[in-house]
Amino acid sequence: MNNIKTIAKRELLAYFASPVAYVVIVIFLLLTGFFTFMLGGFFERGEATLTSFFIWHPWLYLFLVPAVGMRLWSEERRSGTMELLLTMPITPWQAIVGKFLASWIFLAIALILTFPIGLTVNYLGSPDNGVIFGSYVGSWLLAGSYLAISCMTSAMTRNQVISFIISVVLCFLLILVGFPPVTNFLYQVLNFKPWLVEIIAAFSVMTHFDGFQKGILDSRDLIFFLSVMVFSLFTTGVIIRGHRAG
Repeated sequence: MNNIKTIAKRELLAYFASPVAYVVIVIFLLLTGFFTFMLGGFFERGEATLTSFFIWHPWLYLFLVPAVGMRLWSEERRSGTMELLLTMPITPWQAIVGKFLASWIFLAIALILTFPIGLTVNYLGSPDNGVIFGSYVGSWLLAGSYLAISCMTSAMTRNQVISFIISVVLCFLLILVGFPPVTNFLYQVLNFKPWLVEIIAAFSVMTHFDGFQKGILDSRDLIFFLSVMVFSLFTTGVIIRGHRAG
């Protein structure tokens, strides 16, 4: 645990040592505000909810999270410090978890800084703060899933741009398989059986994020996001061990 904490602290401080972290946070806050109040119809809804805020998160994270995660291992490989890191008295697994936790904490900080939107809806009405809390938890888990995938793609290549593109495509597929137009196409046009469409949709982040947006903390949704993270980080470990052996 000490090794993981050391690596996580190092990576987190590295984010804020450059302007990249501040740029990402500012862009995220500006976009969430724009989508919530301008495109989400926050005031037009006339409801004390943050539906118009959380509904955009899968799409915002689609680009912002890979931008955060693309440098995790690509930069180490490009600069040649990956070999140095792996020769230190730490295991690849400790390095992977430490880097992942640092980036996940960074995303949590960005998410926490959206608190003025929560204060606004409480000032204007009497929302169900339990639902809002559940939505925040789901949003953080969603970001963690995207981040773990970005961590995996970052370990595949030295090029950060390639890592970014691959992770965006993979995360987009996780959205797409549960998107209503896609499930309707599979069911009505391709004549897939309803049970088969449900199985395919079960692999979508949208399917599981919807429950959190309703304030339902279902263990199945929690297990799904954690499984995506564990699988992606495990694959990252396999890739890094391959580089180490090579």
